[in-house]
Amino acid sequence: MKAEATNLSKEIERLEAELVERSQTLADLKRQLPREPVQDYILSGWEGPVKLSDSFRGKPDLIVIHNMGKGCRYCTLWADGFNGVWKHLADRAGFVVCSPDSPDIQREFARSRGWQFPMVSGSGSTFIQDMGFRGEKSWNPGVSTFQRTADGGIVRVAKAGFGPFDPFCAVWHLIALLGDGVQKWEPQYRYE
Repeated sequence: MKAEATNLSKEIERLEAELVERSQTLADLKRQLPREPVQDYILSGWEGPVKLSDSFRGKPDLIVIHNMGKGCRYCTLWADGFNGVWKHLADRAGFVVCSPDSPDIQREFARSRGWQFPMVSGSGSTFIQDMGFRGEKSWNPGVSTFQRTADGGIVRVAKAGFGPFDPFCAVWHLIALLGDGVQKWEPQYRYE
């Protein structure tokens, strides 16, 4: 029994190291793809129109979180997590959460959740669709990263979708370590 546990522990350590290595390789490969030129979209901010370029906030790079909006409990879970780390991310790059909700709905919902990060609305723009985060029937969550070019242009560097067990939300990974795992757990707007 002890030998079995030792072998299982070694296999777990090997898989964990492999996951880290493969995650780094995946990020490297995404950065090697040809950069996609992107127009300087006009989005809707809480105080009026906002150019995509303004979201860089003087940094050479930008992280845009594509959030499905107030109607998605899952996107709310991801955004709650980003609320705790966005300042760390914003030290390295511009950071903004973009959803299809109107700025008024965003503002009200953000205040109810205690979100502090900057938000813009893709409503009235093709930005979300053009970045590939609009499906046939609904919006899709994820992230796009951008970089300013020497001539002042914008290129998209990489993108990734969001979903349970992605590397962007620790909650799933922590719950999976519980005695019975995730089972049928789903995020809620409020918990008792």
